[in-house]
Amino acid sequence: MNQTPVIDKRRQRDLPQINERIRFPKIRAIGIDGEQLGILSPQDALRMAEEKGLDLVLVSDKADPPVCRIMDYGKYKFEQEKKAREARKKQHTADVKEVKMRYKIEDHDYQVRVNNAQRFLKSGDKVKATITFRGREIQHSNLALDLLKRMAKDLEEVAEIQQAPKREGRNMMMLLSPKK
Repeated sequence: MNQTPVIDKRRQRDLPQINERIRFPKIRAIGIDGEQLGILSPQDALRMAEEKGLDLVLVSDKADPPVCRIMDYGKYKFEQEKKAREARKKQHTADVKEVKMRYKIEDHDYQVRVNNAQRFLKSGDKVKATITFRGREIQHSNLALDLLKRMAKDLEEVAEIQQAPKREGRNMMMLLSPKK
């Protein structure tokens, strides 16, 4: 019972297209310094790469003929990973920070909430300003609306209103996002 090894096509597809894995009849070869070597067969280009102790790497398979470059694949892979790490580092996900208060807030406490909201907005996060009602306080929702409008006005140089003040159950909330 002689079994031949089964080649998993999916796993083969995920591997990088370098050296012998390049399966095209003709390719456009590019040298180490970016000079055009012309249209060659992959075998000829691979022979040239091996003479220099380098790899033949498929750069673009969308072009006609596909573009391959002679380079050190280990170094190329490291550079690609380094670029991806840098891109992830620079990427900032905007979190939603919440500033909670009551409609009967003292002036100093209000200023603390505004300063916190300003700090969050400057760091690129969105701010959800929430006013909570207890018991019969819900009757004074107009005072809460005025307070949220005042907060939006105080933060207008760093924020824009993404969601206008609205009531949700026992809360009134407004969403602010940083100005571009």
